Amino acid sequence: MTAEQILSLAPELTNFLDEFRDCFGRSEPRNHLANYIRGQLSDLPRKSVEPIADFTNTPRRTLQEFLSWSEWSHVRLRDRVQQVVARDHADSQAIGIIDDSGHPKCGDKTACVHFQWCGNTGKVDDCVVSVHLSYASCDTRFRAMLDSDLFLPERGWDDPDRRAQAGIPDHLVYRPKYDIALAQVDRALANGIRFAWFTADEWYSACPTFLAGLEDRGQRYVVEVRRNFPAWSRDPRDKTGANYRDVETLCRSSVALREQPCQQVHLKDTEKGPMVWEFKCAPIWIQRDGRILGPYWLIHARNVLNPSEEKYFLSNAPSGTPIEPILHVGFARWPMERTLEDEKNELGMSHFEVRKYDSIMRHLSVTQVSHLFLARQTQRLRGEKSGGHHLPSPRGRQRPDRRPAAEPLRPRPTSRQSFPQTDPRPTQECSSPPIPHANTPDEPPRTGHQPRRTPLLYPKIKRK
Repeated sequence: MTAEQILSLAPELTNFLDEFRDCFGRSEPRNHLANYIRGQLSDLPRKSVEPIADFTNTPRRTLQEFLSWSEWSHVRLRDRVQQVVARDHADSQAIGIIDDSGHPKCGDKTACVHFQWCGNTGKVDDCVVSVHLSYASCDTRFRAMLDSDLFLPERGWDDPDRRAQAGIPDHLVYRPKYDIALAQVDRALANGIRFAWFTADEWYSACPTFLAGLEDRGQRYVVEVRRNFPAWSRDPRDKTGANYRDVETLCRSSVALREQPCQQVHLKDTEKGPMVWEFKCAPIWIQRDGRILGPYWLIHARNVLNPSEEKYFLSNAPSGTPIEPILHVGFARWPMERTLEDEKNELGMSHFEVRKYDSIMRHLSVTQVSHLFLARQTQRLRGEKSGGHHLPSPRGRQRPDRRPAAEPLRPRPTSRQSFPQTDPRPTQECSSPPIPHANTPDEPPRTGHQPRRTPLLYPKIKRK
């Protein structure tokens, strides 16, 4: 944005920032927050402290102190972002998206920097990695970053002197990324955010602790899994001859999947034509911590225009759940990619030139505030109102439930497993699935025999 465009939004920005007044003890840091956000919203090519200070006519030293020495809480700022989203943008079918991102950095003085995989450069590089939790409405038109944490590598940061120079707190120790993500989920739930679904890429789905953690929290998920993800096509406890194979082999050898006709689902109209995928689905059983669990959903999807592009999804949705919301969530990871792209390219999330841990965390939290403001303004200028959302659908006027029903053999929930309590019998018509933590529990379920086509462009995500 230019300075004139930012000025035109000045009343909206002032009212928005009033939500965060109590995150600061003094008026000076509150004013610096406004200046920092104006700099992030500008068309500056680089949005680090010095260019933003010059753009807003703020002394450079003053803005540096805003990120380093000023007394204010980035934790409270993050919590307030989540509370605003929960209050003003609640969606009974909201999707939580988990991913991580790399920020290239030279040298070894910046907190948490390490020679590791960097998605920004597409190679192993010196970078800082952050883990993020994003929020998307069911139609994915509203997107907001809820949480960001720095990932402290397991090696290289055990030197007390190096930690002190980078300002890394003593209590901060190595935690796997999936552990960080689950802690972010807990904070969001504590701040009133309610999710109908979670999704993540195949790296997180390969961590049994992550999936078990979502189940322990009573959360439904649809995650992409690698083609070598092992499973049974039948419950090995009750049937003989059940083979433990990777999902790619199961999709080619399992009778339930091999003889099942493909169904097509329309995802999006693009400049090159409609994006249509075909899919098959079947119940599977998995092994975790020496126990056999299931049935889960296995969905094998293939791009109709590019048959070599295949995806495998795993979901703990109850049997009888319509396939449309499962596919919708499985292909809805792109809002996180778009959010990260906007924060990096438009708001300068990776442009931080500070080195201390707290300073970087403050920069990330302010960037979340800036992105939320943009998301709210985008929604306001579109003139959007809250209402029902529509899911992708097969072609045709009616949508009979033709998929095989998962058998009602789901084990009793344990401390490592918690499934929504629903009738395991298959439904005869496609209707909205039961939503845990629904914001409007008295609202009748919605049906959608003639839905609109939902934009669900799913860009290819590089391996991290």
